[in-house]
Amino acid sequence: MADASASQVLGGESLLYLTDEQLRQGIEAMFFAYRGFTADPDRILQGLSYGRAHHRAIHFIHCAPGTTVNNLLNILGVTKQSLNRVLRTLVEDGLVESRVGRADKRERHLYLTEAGDALEKQLSDAQRARMRSAYRQVGPEAVAGFKQVLEAMMDPEMQRQYQRLRENRG
Repeated sequence: MADASASQVLGGESLLYLTDEQLRQGIEAMFFAYRGFTADPDRILQGLSYGRAHHRAIHFIHCAPGTTVNNLLNILGVTKQSLNRVLRTLVEDGLVESRVGRADKRERHLYLTEAGDALEKQLSDAQRARMRSAYRQVGPEAVAGFKQVLEAMMDPEMQRQYQRLRENRG
């Protein structure tokens, strides 16, 4: 299949200019990039007997202090049982504080403790360093294009959650 046409139709999908092989290479690059993106935090977490689920919970609690367990469930897309297991560990280890809601006593609001903030900073610093290095290598136009691609890959509900997180940061 040729790369030349501006818009090719293959199997009902309109491709701007990419062949299936180029798309496959992009998928593979995404898998390997994800491995690199998670490698540094994984090493830090392994020493603490935590995994990526703990990292994701810590990350999003940091992004939205006071978030509810239900909101975190929606963001992470995990089961209640799975999240409760992760949160129980983080609370018991003194990294997360769970407070009963003021308006609704059934709600639990989540906050990082000082120790949780320190771990979040260590994990984020490692990922920021990797991203900063990559962004520096490719330049601002590639960074903007990469961000657009990531946002376009999100399902509509994920896009809404992403937008809410961005708006809450100010």
